[in-house]
Amino acid sequence: MAAKTGTTGSMQVDTDLVRELAAMLNDTGLSEIEVEDSERKIRVSRMMTAVSAPMMAAPAAAPANAPDAAAPSAIAISANAMKSPMVGTAYLSPEPDAAPFVSVGQQVKAGDTVLIIEAMKVMNPIVAATSGTVTQILVESGQPVEFDQPLLVIA
Repeated sequence: MAAKTGTTGSMQVDTDLVRELAAMLNDTGLSEIEVEDSERKIRVSRMMTAVSAPMMAAPAAAPANAPDAAAPSAIAISANAMKSPMVGTAYLSPEPDAAPFVSVGQQVKAGDTVLIIEAMKVMNPIVAATSGTVTQILVESGQPVEFDQPLLVIA
């Protein structure tokens, strides 16, 4: 492999290796990769284009569903609640100005995307495990969520 060399005392950068690592990022969907040998350490990372700061803004209709979360008992919520499979930030729509994936009263089928959770700069679609009607949305768009936290109820 060819190496790009700077002045004396400078680190030698193997540009072919860097390109190979960058290609691996694209092929695998990873956002960062790091390799190390006895002489050097190379880290290649990229910004995920799906993540942007404006996503923190909640759609106008989404917060209206949140007050419903306080009314039912914890027993009713836990019985049919979809729980977060990871720690991250929940988003109820694919983009800040887009309509939410689901709303209270909407019918969903198993496998339908109901929200996304951003974890480590990766957007993870969360899909309905069962078919039914969305009866409660227990989180707001842009809200941090914990593992196993109830997200919404499908009955």
